[in-house]
Amino acid sequence: MKKIINTTDAPAPIGPYNQAILTGNTLYTSGQIALDPKTGALIISDIVAETEQVMQNMKAVLAAADMTFENVIKASIFVSDMGNFSKINDVYGAYFNEETAPARETVEVANLPKYVNVEISMIAVK
Repeated sequence: MKKIINTTDAPAPIGPYNQAILTGNTLYTSGQIALDPKTGALIISDIVAETEQVMQNMKAVLAAADMTFENVIKASIFVSDMGNFSKINDVYGAYFNEETAPARETVEVANLPKYVNVEISMIAVK
Protein backbone atom coordinates (compact mmCIF):
# COMPACT_ATOMS: atom_id res chain seq x y z
CA MET A 1 0.00 0.00 0.00
CA LYS A 2 1.31 3.45 -0.83
CA LYS A 3 0.67 6.75 0.87
CA ILE A 4 1.04 9.99 -1.09
CA ILE A 5 3.19 12.59 0.66
CA ASN A 6 2.67 16.23 -0.28
CA THR A 7 3.34 19.40 1.69
CA THR A 8 2.90 23.09 0.96
CA ASP A 9 6.31 23.62 2.62
CA ALA A 10 7.96 22.29 -0.55
CA PRO A 11 7.24 23.18 -4.18
CA ALA A 12 4.17 21.60 -5.71
CA PRO A 13 4.93 19.02 -8.40
CA ILE A 14 5.24 20.46 -11.90
CA GLY A 15 4.05 17.30 -13.61
CA PRO A 16 2.14 14.06 -13.07
CA TYR A 17 3.94 12.97 -9.90
CA ASN A 18 3.92 13.54 -6.13
CA GLN A 19 6.60 14.93 -3.85
CA ALA A 20 7.06 11.51 -2.26
CA ILE A 21 5.54 8.07 -1.82
CA LEU A 22 5.61 6.18 1.47
CA THR A 23 5.26 2.43 1.14
CA GLY A 24 5.63 0.48 4.35
CA ASN A 25 8.47 2.18 6.20
CA THR A 26 10.24 3.37 3.05
CA LEU A 27 9.92 6.85 1.58
CA TYR A 28 10.81 7.52 -2.06
CA THR A 29 11.11 11.21 -2.82
CA SER A 30 10.85 12.87 -6.18
CA GLY A 31 13.74 15.08 -7.18
CA GLN A 32 13.74 18.51 -5.64
CA ILE A 33 14.99 21.60 -7.42
CA ALA A 34 15.50 25.12 -6.07
CA LEU A 35 11.93 26.39 -6.32
CA ASP A 36 10.89 28.60 -3.43
CA PRO A 37 7.62 26.98 -2.24
CA LYS A 38 6.17 30.30 -1.10
CA THR A 39 6.87 32.41 -4.20
CA GLY A 40 7.43 29.81 -6.91
CA ALA A 41 10.65 31.61 -7.87
CA LEU A 42 13.71 29.66 -8.94
CA ILE A 43 16.82 30.26 -6.84
CA ILE A 44 19.59 29.78 -9.43
CA SER A 45 21.84 32.85 -9.24
CA ASP A 46 24.33 31.13 -6.91
CA ILE A 47 25.03 27.38 -6.62
CA VAL A 48 25.33 27.55 -2.82
CA ALA A 49 21.93 29.27 -2.42
CA GLU A 50 20.44 26.95 -5.03
CA THR A 51 21.64 23.82 -3.22
CA GLU A 52 20.49 25.22 0.13
CA GLN A 53 16.97 25.70 -1.28
CA VAL A 54 16.97 22.15 -2.66
CA MET A 55 17.96 20.77 0.75
CA GLN A 56 15.33 22.88 2.53
CA ASN A 57 12.70 21.57 0.11
CA MET A 58 13.86 18.02 0.78
CA LYS A 59 13.79 18.67 4.54
CA ALA A 60 10.13 19.71 4.21
CA VAL A 61 9.22 16.59 2.24
CA LEU A 62 10.95 14.36 4.80
CA ALA A 63 9.18 16.18 7.65
CA ALA A 64 5.81 15.64 5.94
CA ALA A 65 6.52 11.91 6.29
CA ASP A 66 7.67 12.34 9.93
CA MET A 67 11.31 11.79 8.95
CA THR A 68 14.58 13.71 9.01
CA PHE A 69 17.86 13.48 7.15
CA GLU A 70 18.88 10.82 9.68
CA ASN A 71 16.33 8.51 8.03
CA VAL A 72 17.88 8.90 4.57
CA ILE A 73 19.63 5.76 3.32
CA LYS A 74 20.27 6.79 -0.31
CA ALA A 75 20.62 10.08 -2.14
CA SER A 76 20.96 10.85 -5.83
CA ILE A 77 22.42 14.17 -6.91
CA PHE A 78 22.15 15.33 -10.50
CA VAL A 79 24.28 18.30 -11.55
CA SER A 80 24.60 20.21 -14.79
CA ASP A 81 28.28 21.01 -14.16
CA MET A 82 30.59 18.76 -12.12
CA GLY A 83 32.71 21.88 -11.58
CA ASN A 84 30.11 22.84 -8.92
CA PHE A 85 30.58 19.56 -7.04
CA SER A 86 32.61 20.87 -4.10
CA LYS A 87 30.18 23.71 -3.34
CA ILE A 88 27.15 21.41 -3.68
CA ASN A 89 28.88 18.79 -1.53
CA ASP A 90 29.64 21.36 1.21
CA VAL A 91 25.98 22.40 1.47
CA TYR A 92 24.70 18.81 1.21
CA GLY A 93 27.21 17.59 3.79
CA ALA A 94 26.03 20.12 6.37
CA TYR A 95 22.70 18.27 6.57
CA PHE A 96 24.23 14.90 7.49
CA ASN A 97 26.37 13.38 10.20
CA GLU A 98 29.40 12.12 8.27
CA GLU A 99 29.50 8.88 10.27
CA THR A 100 25.88 7.99 9.41
CA ALA A 101 25.58 9.68 6.01
CA PRO A 102 23.59 7.80 3.35
CA ALA A 103 24.87 6.06 0.26
CA ARG A 104 24.97 8.45 -2.67
CA GLU A 105 25.80 9.00 -6.30
CA THR A 106 26.46 12.29 -8.03
CA VAL A 107 25.93 12.38 -11.78
CA GLU A 108 26.55 15.14 -14.30
CA VAL A 109 23.70 15.42 -16.80
CA ALA A 110 23.12 17.48 -19.94
CA ASN A 111 20.00 19.21 -18.61
CA LEU A 112 17.65 19.33 -15.64
CA PRO A 113 14.04 20.55 -15.28
CA LYS A 114 13.71 24.31 -15.74
CA TYR A 115 17.44 24.32 -16.59
CA VAL A 116 18.46 24.29 -12.92
CA ASN A 117 21.99 23.37 -11.83
CA VAL A 118 21.20 20.71 -9.22
CA GLU A 119 18.41 18.24 -8.43
CA ILE A 120 18.40 15.84 -5.48
CA SER A 121 16.19 12.84 -4.68
CA MET A 122 16.33 10.54 -1.65
CA ILE A 123 15.15 7.25 -0.20
CA ALA A 124 14.51 7.17 3.54
CA VAL A 125 13.43 4.48 6.01
CA LYS A 126 11.73 4.81 9.41
